[in-house]
Amino acid sequence: MNSKERVLTTFANRTPDRVPINYAANPGINERLIKHFKVKDGDELINVLGVDFRGVGVTKYLGPKLHKDIPERGVKVNDWGMHTRWIEHESGGYLDFCDFPLQNATEEEVANWPMPDPDKFDFSGVQEHCKKNKEYALYVGGAGLGDIINSSGMVRGMEQVLVDLMTDEPAGLLLAKRRVDINLEITRRTIEAAKGAVDFLWMGEDLGTQIAPMISLELYRRAIRPFHQKIIDMAKSFKLPVMIHTCGSSSWAYEDFIEMGINVVDTLQPEAANMSPEYLKKKFGGRLAFHGCISTAGPVAFGKVEDTVKYCEKTLDIMMPGGGYCFAPTHALQDNSPTENVLAMYETAKNYGKYR
Repeated sequence: MNSKERVLTTFANRTPDRVPINYAANPGINERLIKHFKVKDGDELINVLGVDFRGVGVTKYLGPKLHKDIPERGVKVNDWGMHTRWIEHESGGYLDFCDFPLQNATEEEVANWPMPDPDKFDFSGVQEHCKKNKEYALYVGGAGLGDIINSSGMVRGMEQVLVDLMTDEPAGLLLAKRRVDINLEITRRTIEAAKGAVDFLWMGEDLGTQIAPMISLELYRRAIRPFHQKIIDMAKSFKLPVMIHTCGSSSWAYEDFIEMGINVVDTLQPEAANMSPEYLKKKFGGRLAFHGCISTAGPVAFGKVEDTVKYCEKTLDIMMPGGGYCFAPTHALQDNSPTENVLAMYETAKNYGKYR
């Protein structure tokens, strides 16, 4: 099988030749692996690792910069108005969201907040990109598509967003609606520009902490599910499978996901409540396909090579039977993961992940 066939077979809960493989990592991991394999960039790296997935999107926005950076504070501001600054830590660093410019905004202020215009994106390179990667499983979107809680929180603050959802605050709901509608239109035009080459849509919403749901099922159904359904319905209009990323203890929402038309669940943090491989496979196997489950906070980060191999083999033993499993880290691999463990992780997927 080529990568496209392998992934689509898995998404249909059938058995491929081997488990599909995906990769996500912080810049520090990327740099170390590029140096180890003596390749020139990330594109060559994912080829070496055997990654079966490739993203499809627009990279060029032709409109003006909508929000000014704040260089004197080291703050970068993107076209959605999200403020970020680089925070160093002992093994690398990360971009941290700050300022939250819409935290106290009124409905009128949210309505007038500058956001990207779908008419000002360049979609001309989409079809050519798809042709160059035609043997891979091509997706549009990603973990941030449709994400209400995190993405709104990046400009309004997490606490305020949760209050917005619980109280039907007009300003917060308008912010979510504007973002979803704009992203939905950009995604729709990307799919159309691909001329049938896209294989699935990837969306996201973080719904759990490590120990429990972040919100109630009733609140999800009332405040968030309608936004998600719009995205799913658009994907289904193009006959595309849908994968949803959701962190933490989130299996409480999976029955709704199935009802809504979602085909694949992503992240699968095994240390979170009701998220163990055994639990997920027994309760949802055959009704949902799975993508993830290799913890970035377990042996890959803190164990030795032999611990990593044993851990990955155990996960594969549980998740592989009958198909329906894609091997991937739960989140981006963190800079504290030893290079040799990451190498062992992917070697195990390629060799032990073959169906006999």
